[in-house]
Amino acid sequence: MIPCLVSCFVPVRWLALAGLGILLLWLSASVSCAARQPKPAEPPSSSPAFALTSTAFADTQPIPAQYTCKGADTSPPLAISGLPVGTKSMALVVDDPDAPLGTWEHWLLWNIPPSTTVIPAGSVPAGVVSGTNDFKKTGYGGPCPPFGTHRYFFKLYALDATLSLAAGAKIKALNKAMDGHVLGQAKLMGTVAH
Repeated sequence: MIPCLVSCFVPVRWLALAGLGILLLWLSASVSCAARQPKPAEPPSSSPAFALTSTAFADTQPIPAQYTCKGADTSPPLAISGLPVGTKSMALVVDDPDAPLGTWEHWLLWNIPPSTTVIPAGSVPAGVVSGTNDFKKTGYGGPCPPFGTHRYFFKLYALDATLSLAAGAKIKALNKAMDGHVLGQAKLMGTVAH
């Protein structure tokens, strides 16, 4: 009986070792394949980065009261630099993702000419089209958080086309019109406390 136990046990050990070897080979091949996956192309280091800035506030810093519902409620000054090559127009979306009912749209603009480097406070470049914000009006509706501290994202999109979108369109229509035309995006975020 003892010789049978030994002879029967040896093949089971061999099978276990063979299974472990196959598992190790498979894991090695998976890691090797993952390491060979191509990385996304990086922009050339010689081209400036697409950026949106403001002289009124730095990124992640508080937005001054004059640009909110507690002040004059005018749009802040914005500066644009480093547009991607091939930009035919730009679109600007300002929203508050911290709003109690979900993301709240404060400002929608499109067909901003690529020659635009500055959008002065309280104004819009000639020929630019305005959409309807969540205050149900066209133009800028400044930050007005009901409580707490909210983040306000100024998102500028470089587009490879001029949009055929009527004035007064809402964010859903703007997003649909921009789909497939975005060359790059620049962001500026400011905060406002209640």
